[in-house]
Amino acid sequence: MWLVFFKEVKELLRDRKTLFFMVALPILVFPLIFGVVAYFSTKAVQQAESKVLEYVLVGGEYAPMLSEALANSDDFSLVKLPEGSDVTQWIKEGRADFALQVPDSYGDDVLTDGQVTLTLYLNDAGLNLVQRRLNAIVDKLSQQNQQQAFLALNLDEKQQIALMNPIVIDKVDVADKRENWGEKIGGFVPYLIFMLCLQGAMIPATDLGAGEKERGTLETLLISPIERHKLVLGKFLTIALAGVTSALVTVCSMAVWGIVLSQGMAIQLVAEFMSAISLLDFILIFFMLIPVVAIFSSLLLSLSIYARSFKEAQGYMTPIFMFTVVPVIMAMLPGVELKGGWAWVPLTNVALAIKELIKGTMDYVQLVAIFGSTALIAALLIGFCVHWFNKEKVLFR
Repeated sequence: MWLVFFKEVKELLRDRKTLFFMVALPILVFPLIFGVVAYFSTKAVQQAESKVLEYVLVGGEYAPMLSEALANSDDFSLVKLPEGSDVTQWIKEGRADFALQVPDSYGDDVLTDGQVTLTLYLNDAGLNLVQRRLNAIVDKLSQQNQQQAFLALNLDEKQQIALMNPIVIDKVDVADKRENWGEKIGGFVPYLIFMLCLQGAMIPATDLGAGEKERGTLETLLISPIERHKLVLGKFLTIALAGVTSALVTVCSMAVWGIVLSQGMAIQLVAEFMSAISLLDFILIFFMLIPVVAIFSSLLLSLSIYARSFKEAQGYMTPIFMFTVVPVIMAMLPGVELKGGWAWVPLTNVALAIKELIKGTMDYVQLVAIFGSTALIAALLIGFCVHWFNKEKVLFR
């Protein structure tokens, strides 16, 4: 078994394409993709914030102060609406960024006129930041009207505060920073790791089964004195090693690039969060991944053995991504916790366990059941893979 394992690893290391996907791609390409996305996202937001918005004001004569504030702002440019034109259609056609309709009941005296409702017409499908920029002006006028009402009622500052917020809830969060951050990102971490393990294992799995058939080396391997189950286990360990290596390299790469590119407080927050996770939790996360990688490796190897060609094997393996994504995404849904039946759902239970380990709220006793059940599934799949490899009609179909 080990002889086959070391042989396959040597061939794996000679394959530049496989090494690229296992090492170079995680170190360079993934951070580059995230960096490009972050750059263009930031640039798009900056352009949306700096763009001068063209607007239509309907009923502006009823709100002279609002009309003046909009006219004096550098963020807005008034567009005149032709008489008889439909405001909604005007905005749909993109002739203005938004339209603001002021009712004839508008007034600055809150005590006399009561609450005023302004109607905003806009195409909110894109990134325009219209309402946020408009609220900056409207909120300022609202505060002025409030102060005038408070003065008319002769209220002191304490009474004003009580009138604006009669009842206030003082929230005391008993969760520490690690639990808060773990809840926010803990569900995404297993999703990322699972996908990377699957991606890293897919290329060598395709080559070690269907690739050997295409090259004609499978027959030579089968007539060797090595037992069939040892051949399978050697190939299985090679695929599992590739999957784990790809995931570890990618995660370490993203962590290093994140620290390098972050500045000031971001580094401090990352350092505080990472330091809060104990070495034991990191080790347990790694051990939880072992049966998951074993499941992926045995499935991929079984499909690769069955396929006639490299291309056919890739076609069989693609749907596995969907079957992997669904249970992991379920672990990210609100209200899904490591309790009851969820603790027995394959892959979902491991994703939830990793999330709890990151949060620091893990009941370590549950890990025995989760690891045991996942390891049992992995062992059954490895057994099936050995059984599959012993069938001549599968190997030479």
